Amino acid sequence: MAIESIAKTMGSGSGIDISALVNGLVDAQFAAKSAALSKKSDTLTAQISAAGALKSAISGFDTALKSLIKTGSLATAPVSANTGIVKATALTTSAVSGLPAQVEVRQLAQSQVSSSTPIADKAAAIGTGKLTLTFGTAEVTDGAMTSFAAGAAASVDIDINSSNNSLTGIAAAINAKKAGITASILTDSQGSRLVLKSATGASQAFTLAATEDAGAEGLAALNVGVGATGTTIGSAAQSAVIAVDGVALQRSTNSVLDLIPGVRLDLVSASVGTKVTIEAQAPTAAIGQAVSDVVDTYNELLATLKTATDPVTGPLKSDPAAKALLSSLRNLSTKELIGDPDDNLVSTLSELGVATNRDGTLRVDAVRLATAIANDGASAEAIFKSGKGLSAALSFISTEASSMTYGLGYSVIRYNEAKSDLAEQQEKASIAADSMRTRMTAQFAGMDAAVAAYKSTQSFLTNQVAAWNSNN
Repeated sequence: MAIESIAKTMGSGSGIDISALVNGLVDAQFAAKSAALSKKSDTLTAQISAAGALKSAISGFDTALKSLIKTGSLATAPVSANTGIVKATALTTSAVSGLPAQVEVRQLAQSQVSSSTPIADKAAAIGTGKLTLTFGTAEVTDGAMTSFAAGAAASVDIDINSSNNSLTGIAAAINAKKAGITASILTDSQGSRLVLKSATGASQAFTLAATEDAGAEGLAALNVGVGATGTTIGSAAQSAVIAVDGVALQRSTNSVLDLIPGVRLDLVSASVGTKVTIEAQAPTAAIGQAVSDVVDTYNELLATLKTATDPVTGPLKSDPAAKALLSSLRNLSTKELIGDPDDNLVSTLSELGVATNRDGTLRVDAVRLATAIANDGASAEAIFKSGKGLSAALSFISTEASSMTYGLGYSVIRYNEAKSDLAEQQEKASIAADSMRTRMTAQFAGMDAAVAAYKSTQSFLTNQVAAWNSNN
């Protein structure tokens, strides 16, 4: 008989709720073990959550500091006295030096730009043959090229046939070559023009010469060069001329990276005779704000870590990785962050104005911070240098804490494995309880059947005695 059928008929003989009795006995038998397994499962869940949260928090702290340093706002930056002539920005890959400097922009770099005579229909066939593009240096007067000297680069041939011999097709063919000029079409009421533009720099002047197929004249109207009559040069190729502290040099673009170490100069306009001062500006305010942000983030992380490792209630009170992280953080403010061969005034966060409270949290001593930056600004900057100083120290702590071999990463693995084992134990306990419930249900069903038989016999005998008494 199936357990469901037994359960439905139980108690009919004895009058006892056998199903409730069995469930109560089984639950009592496994209650302690079930509660212990459930409590252990809750503990593991809390440990996994806490370890993951700490791992994410220290990693986020490290990433945020790296991102802040990467902006360059914590390093000495160049500042231009006249951004309408020249802008100065720091190159993040180099240290700024050689400042202050006097910069004079005598000439901006330009591209050569040529345009053809207007054509009524840009889709109409022009001619077929070949266009040859040659780069070099040129002289231009009143829109006409008066001289040209070819450079060392090889000329580029552009084939024009019946499939691309319209103004639109020719522009596409030139662009497809990616040879150093861009072609576009400008249209107004007079018609469409083929406009060609080179990169900036004196050596980027170009000529375009047509070799026409027999009986297919028309391409020559697009010639660019000495003696060309079908095109006009609106802008001549030229290099920038810039003088730094009186020394004049040429550059092919208006973004100059190699004149002042660590500084990018963007030339905005030419102003012969105007000298613009480029000075170094110390990041005093930015470093002060960075120190404050580091302290705030540190205190938030420390609070989370102390809660997780509380010796009474902390889910990670016995976790070695969490304890190691707590120890590393507590030593961070006094850790030597930069080399100190010359007895620098500032080499630790403590010397930079970060004080430690009795409860282990940090605070910023504003007066000491300002004094430290004023007296040893170079060392204060070095503490926040990319890949070194505080960034390197915090990165090391984060890597150690996140390690999958011995850090919090490994703790999460261990806790998950323990929870998996616990799930198996819970499943085995559930199977054992179900087995016991089935066995006891069968046993009590047999007892109930026996009681029912005894009751039947008792009833028979009672009736029999009653009949005997009646006959007497």
